[in-house]
Amino acid sequence: MAEPPDLPRLPDTAVEPRLARLDALLGQLEQTPGRTAELALEAVEVLTEVYGEALARVTDLAADSAGALDRLTDDELLRHLLLLHRIHPDPLDRRVARAVDDLRPQLRRHGAEIAFLGVEDDVARISLSASACGGGAATLPDLVREQVLTFAPELSAVDVAAPAPAPAVIPVAALWQRPDRTAEAATSEAQRAAGPLALDGTA
Repeated sequence: MAEPPDLPRLPDTAVEPRLARLDALLGQLEQTPGRTAELALEAVEVLTEVYGEALARVTDLAADSAGALDRLTDDELLRHLLLLHRIHPDPLDRRVARAVDDLRPQLRRHGAEIAFLGVEDDVARISLSASACGGGAATLPDLVREQVLTFAPELSAVDVAAPAPAPAVIPVAALWQRPDRTAEAATSEAQRAAGPLALDGTA
């Protein structure tokens, strides 16, 4: 029995443009009047449901194999499809943390540091400190939001803020030193430097 020919593989760099093109085509179909466009949209919807169910079964099978599920979620195209059908096996916070980890090397090249603070009420909290100046630094929060929403599209928002300033450190010795005692010590030192005074105020 002859083996089927190898299908051409789509590189990861071509995934995003293909998905964007698909969205554009579906948008044009939705705006096209007539029964033909309606049938085409219905066919796409049914096809999407079918391969979504197929992907769900694949992830169920992969869960029984060590490392297989990680390989599925590492694949750029499969990750998009798993997120599209809301069957991605990783929890929300783990996906956001992974998005942050993937961004970190790129941000460091721009002199920025990033940290994932958590998810609260469907809002991801991200700390971003940027030492870069100019227009490039202003676009970094948008880059972070786009990346995080790609990994976690169900989020309602991504809050990117500068880290809170570190509290001022007060030396322990200063806590035990009273300001009035300091003034008294300075006065005594001045009196010792002036020498003994006579009762009538002359030296």
